[in-house]
Amino acid sequence: MLYRVIDASELPSLVSAFLETYEVIAPVKSGMSHAYSTVESFEEIALDYTTTITPLKKLFLPVRETLLTFDTETNDVTEYSEPVAPRVVFGAHACDINALNSLDLVFRDGPYPDPYYTARRNATLIVGISCMPTDTCFCHLWGSDEARFGYDLFLQDIGGKYLVSISSVEAANILEAACSPREATDEERAEFRHVTRRRQEAFNKEIPDIQEVAMLMDAFHSDPFWEELGGRCLSCTACASACPTCYCFDIRDVRTPDGKHGSRERVWDCCMNPQFAVVAGGHNFRPDGRNRVRHRMYHKLNGFLATHDRMLCVGCGRCVRACKANINPIEVLKFFERKGADDAE
Repeated sequence: MLYRVIDASELPSLVSAFLETYEVIAPVKSGMSHAYSTVESFEEIALDYTTTITPLKKLFLPVRETLLTFDTETNDVTEYSEPVAPRVVFGAHACDINALNSLDLVFRDGPYPDPYYTARRNATLIVGISCMPTDTCFCHLWGSDEARFGYDLFLQDIGGKYLVSISSVEAANILEAACSPREATDEERAEFRHVTRRRQEAFNKEIPDIQEVAMLMDAFHSDPFWEELGGRCLSCTACASACPTCYCFDIRDVRTPDGKHGSRERVWDCCMNPQFAVVAGGHNFRPDGRNRVRHRMYHKLNGFLATHDRMLCVGCGRCVRACKANINPIEVLKFFERKGADDAE
């Protein structure tokens, strides 16, 4: 890993250099919130945002996309591929980069790479930027408050300057051409360590730091707690839409009114949908909220860890804000904390 320092005043030049060759997607102000959107200048970018409404996954897994088209008269099937222009995501937070790394394990680096996701991922440079936590952030619990890979550049604010982590030659060349990167001084390294400590100390102390979550998910699999959570669930699926690592989908064939042509589409789906686990014959493997809530939390906090050696939840806090019934991993952590206190008594 190569580290360099640039002045904050050089960021507009860096963005302008990217704009010459790439589509630049960055966080922009959207009403009272922020969202990733294509920008035409540095002035449109809001780098002081807390989090975006929708996560990065939407850029790589669209809500709806065409996989192929077909002709029922000739039986011709045409694989559909939308050209992907080179692009840069500028200003992604560490939690979103870590979420994208998890999606890579499923859609790009697994035994059956998804060509649609892979094409978008390979055409995209990621420029991350540091942030400070809000009251609903708990990324530090899973180690997602730092991005160790999965980006091309990562900018750490050290007060009027940025310590830049460089991990790709392509991005390094652009940085070198657009800015005047230099080696960090001892004072700048010390400031980086100070900023890192300040960020770690800023996390909400009321969120329990419980490291044995995966084991506890097994231990309390049958606890009435899940019944209580399931009873509150509205099955609105807002949690999955906001989550940067929910990737369930459905496949649908859509035909023209005359039935002669059609397309096969992939659309977002969610295990919190009451019909998600319905199979032929009408049997539903998860017919009630208790089973659905537990299944989703289990995948986030245990199941993915067992198969991919990393927690699927990155602690971004989006689900905390999205769920009107207050169902989220923080509630699960507090439940485990209460159980620990009960056992201590």
